Amino acid sequence: MKISIIKIGGNVIDFPEKLDEFLTLFAKFPGHKILVHGGGVMASRFGESMGVMPEMVDGRRITDKDTLDIVTMVYAGLINKNIVAKLQALKVNAIGMTGADGNLIRSIKRPVKGIDYGFVGDIQEINVSLIDTLLSTGLQPVVNAITHDKKGQLLNTNADSIASALATSLAVSHQVNLYFCFNKSGVLVDEKNENSIIPLINEDIYAELRKENVIHSGMIPKLDNAFEALKKGVNNVWIGKAENLLLAAKGKLSGTTIERNRYDLY
Repeated sequence: MKISIIKIGGNVIDFPEKLDEFLTLFAKFPGHKILVHGGGVMASRFGESMGVMPEMVDGRRITDKDTLDIVTMVYAGLINKNIVAKLQALKVNAIGMTGADGNLIRSIKRPVKGIDYGFVGDIQEINVSLIDTLLSTGLQPVVNAITHDKKGQLLNTNADSIASALATSLAVSHQVNLYFCFNKSGVLVDEKNENSIIPLINEDIYAELRKENVIHSGMIPKLDNAFEALKKGVNNVWIGKAENLLLAAKGKLSGTTIERNRYDLY
């Protein structure tokens, strides 16, 4: 089975017109597909309105109890069900899921090693048989950034990590492509210049770009997850603007393609 894992970020979700445009493209995307979403921008806004200020370290959110309540309500409730309803209107038989639903994603609370991230989950297990069943019956999972520890505790989990973990777990028995869609044209040399796209990044290029601080903050976990996915058998990883998703699916030049060093492949 050929499966596409498509991750969308809060910078698209937060704008209704952009979200509608993306979901129209997603509905046209060929083959079996899974949509993964976060919603950090909206969660931060809701938190601030309730006096809970966001705290980030290297692009990852510190999640205390109040923050966990907020992200659960926003990710698993407002955003997820809004996306599912819109997809149903586009004749996509979507099903919204947290990691707790059907024991889809089991995580553990991240151990404290210098930084206490709070109720943040590190993924331990993906229920591949459940995904196979859903896809084989024509359902398209819409997975949000809340997982569980199978002991009754919900955990906030990086949506890029979820997309990567789904891709690598499914790659054992399927051909999997991974797409990270956000509000930029790709990985940029100058984040203010949409034309400064880096079309190809391998591990050596990535190391140099980090050294020069061209790549930093939220892009670091995204690329870390991309390379980890490739090492574990994912066929292709792409990062780019949401509206270029169909171009990427057709193999046309757009966005940034992530690949392993050539000498690692032999």
